[in-house]
Amino acid sequence: MRATLLHGAGDVRVEDVPDPVLAGPSDALVRVTAACICGTDLWPYAAMPAGSGPARMGHEFIGIVEATGAEVSTVKKGDLVVAPWFISDGTCEFCREGQYTSCTHGGMWGNGPYDGGQAEAVRVPFADAMLVRLPVGADSALMPSLLTLSDVFGTGYHAAVAGGVTAGSSVTVIGDGAVGLLAVLSAKRLGAEQIILMGRHKARTDLGREFGATDVVSARGQEGVELVRQLTGGQGTHVVLEAVGTRAAYDQAVGAVRRSGTISRVGVPQYEEAPIGPSSLFRYNVRLAGGAAPTRAYISQLMPDILNGTIEPGKVFDTSTDLAGVPAGYQQMADRESLKVLVRP
Repeated sequence: MRATLLHGAGDVRVEDVPDPVLAGPSDALVRVTAACICGTDLWPYAAMPAGSGPARMGHEFIGIVEATGAEVSTVKKGDLVVAPWFISDGTCEFCREGQYTSCTHGGMWGNGPYDGGQAEAVRVPFADAMLVRLPVGADSALMPSLLTLSDVFGTGYHAAVAGGVTAGSSVTVIGDGAVGLLAVLSAKRLGAEQIILMGRHKARTDLGREFGATDVVSARGQEGVELVRQLTGGQGTHVVLEAVGTRAAYDQAVGAVRRSGTISRVGVPQYEEAPIGPSSLFRYNVRLAGGAAPTRAYISQLMPDILNGTIEPGKVFDTSTDLAGVPAGYQQMADRESLKVLVRP
């Protein structure tokens, strides 16, 4: 079969790899019908040292079950399913608490023995825990929105939930990528009254307004922070959702959050050290929350609103391609020419 491999920074190739096979009784084989490129994929695309690959790519996919192991009972051949971005067994103490990204037997698609989702097929371990059946056909117009349940919508929603967004909250969202825009949608869904989106790309911030942003701040750094404070009577917002992952974005979050507020980070941090002490978080009782989103916990909560048309998170996809176009899709996203690329193998 064909699959996407990253060989080094800027070097994405679609190559022939061995077909996946069932390796255990809890496995399923899934033929991929929809996948995508994630903003998180751009970090290794920009920085992977030459010679350290190849690495299988992709952690968001929908597909049709082709075969199951003897112990799989919740899905069967022919079912259309979506898989969360993080692999979990569904039975450990953390999974039972809904903290799937803390699973003691968990892992990442494309790492170690696990296939990547930007491919024609995937072996799915722990199929009963991992795969959620979709009550539509593979040709449904809802596919882009349902695919966001795998990662970006669930991650944006996790940011808002972990940040404690409730009815009447004021919220700043840092980042106009797919996760940031869906954090806006999530904050609106949870009843936020004021949602300030910090982003510089008009097509994206226009979508952010459609999703519920009440204000847009295009400036960065201290200038951006001052504009947020002007919009909030000098106080900052109750919650800041940081969906970028850079130290500069974190510093903006510290500047934009209200005293006794919460910073919720879901952008994968590209730093280890940042201000948390008396002059930043401690003195003013600012809470730091967020983390790797356990999107498996949110799929069933968020799916009904997609199915009934209340929300359309799939609008974050502005480009579509087949597998052959994936290398160009990476470059388009890196160059900010595309917001998020949908892949139909």
